[in-house]
Amino acid sequence: MYRIITVEREYGCGAGEIAQQLSEQLGWKLWDRSLTNEIAKVANVDPSCVQRCDERVDSTFSRLAKVFWRGSYESSMPLATTFDADSMVETARQVIAQVAESGNSVIVGRGAPYFLRERADAFHVFLYAPRVEKIRRLQRIGKDIREAEQLLDTIDRDRILFVKHYFGADWPTRSLYHLMVNTAIGNANVISTILSSIQVLDRKPSSVKTAF
Repeated sequence: MYRIITVEREYGCGAGEIAQQLSEQLGWKLWDRSLTNEIAKVANVDPSCVQRCDERVDSTFSRLAKVFWRGSYESSMPLATTFDADSMVETARQVIAQVAESGNSVIVGRGAPYFLRERADAFHVFLYAPRVEKIRRLQRIGKDIREAEQLLDTIDRDRILFVKHYFGADWPTRSLYHLMVNTAIGNANVISTILSSIQVLDRKPSSVKTAF
């Protein structure tokens, strides 16, 4: 039985909103903003110090780490200078493992499908969308067209580099996911597809391989 749903996503496809609605429908704990906060707590990083960090001192992979540190709620949270990408990945690994043990969780991003790929009770989803749909969704939350296009051109490119460096895999790692869904079909249809797929797989032994 699946007790964990991980949601990996292309930037701007609405995954954060969908994950929240999915968790509410299931009555499960959503780990998105709260996951970022928990990582900061475990790493003993003071949020006020984090926000005052001068981003210019970041190394290349500390900069890339922000792609996973930032949640789907679309706000940037810089890393403290003593909390580099290696620290972030190791801390995220520990926190996500603890979250998985508690079960009944929807986890957004932060490398969760990679960390939990060996767990039989984890269902992995990848959400994506056409560029025009992502721009529409970003404009709906207040991004202007220029900012939306700039973010779309950089954030997923950084995710590709990050995943290659830390997990030795291509992003998205298609073999990792049980389901990949285009969010242009609408949030309700995405959620229905996820839940229907889980119900089908829960009724029979899983033949889906999530290793890479």
